[in-house]
Amino acid sequence: MSLNLIYDIGICIYALSLLFFISDCVSRNRAAKRIGTGLLVVAALFQGGAIGLRVAETRTIPVFTSFDFLLMCSFSVTLTSLVVIFMKRTEFAPLLMNTIGFCVMFLNRFWITTGYNTLESWQTVHGMLILHIALASISFTALTVGAVFAAMYMFLHRKLKHKKWNDIVRRLPSLEILDKYSYIALLLGTPVLILSLIVAVLSIATEGRWTLLADLKVLSTTVALGVYIYYFVRRRIQKQSGYDTAIWAIIGFVFIVVNFLLNAWSGFHSWSGV
Repeated sequence: MSLNLIYDIGICIYALSLLFFISDCVSRNRAAKRIGTGLLVVAALFQGGAIGLRVAETRTIPVFTSFDFLLMCSFSVTLTSLVVIFMKRTEFAPLLMNTIGFCVMFLNRFWITTGYNTLESWQTVHGMLILHIALASISFTALTVGAVFAAMYMFLHRKLKHKKWNDIVRRLPSLEILDKYSYIALLLGTPVLILSLIVAVLSIATEGRWTLLADLKVLSTTVALGVYIYYFVRRRIQKQSGYDTAIWAIIGFVFIVVNFLLNAWSGFHSWSGV
C-alpha cells in the first residue's frame, strides 16, 4: 500500500476511535470505550506503518521534514494515550489527547506534503540533528500530556468553585491528582526540551554557524522554555496554587505550538508547509 493510503486509513480509524471515546464520555459506556481503545490500537499500527514506509523511502530515521516530525509526534501522543486509558478516572484525558493527535494527523495530511530534506549542509552533525528532533518529539508529547491535565484541573476547579456538580465532575480525578499528573508530565518534558535545545546549540557550534543563535526558532524555543521554568518557579519557590500554575502550563503549550509554526521562517530548520 502507498503511504497516502495507509495514512488516510489511519486517519479514518482514528476518527472512529474518537467517536467511541466521545460516546463513553457523554454517557458511561464500557463497550464503547473498549471498541474505541481497540480502534486506537489499530490506528497506532497504521501510524507505525506510515513511519516504516518513510524509513524505507528515506533510508534514515524520518524526522527531517515537518510531515515526518508531526507524524512522529502524533504517534507518540497515541501511544501515550493508550497508557493513560488504563489509569483510573481519566476517561477525558485520552479523549483530549487523541483529539490533539487526530488534529495533528489531519492537518499534516492536508497541509504538509511529505518531501525529504537531505540537509546536505548539515552532514557533519547529522546524528546530532536526529537526536535533537527525537528529543523535541518526546518533549512535545510530555508537554501535551501536562497541558491536558492542566486544562482538566482548570475545568474541575471552576466547576467546584461554582458548586456545579454533574456526572462529568464526578468522573474526574481529584484536583490533587490532576495537579500531580500535570506536574509529573511537565517535570519529564521540560528537561527533555532543555536537552533538545542544548543539542541544537551544540550542532550550531560544531558547524560554526554562530549567527543562527539569533535565529527566530532558537529564540522562540528559549522563550517557551522560559515559560516552563517560570511554571516551576511559581510552583516550587513561590508556592502558588494549582490553578495559577495550570494557567502557565497552558501558556507554555501554546508557545510550543507557535514555536513549531515558526519553522517556515527559521534558517535553522527551513521547514515549510509545502
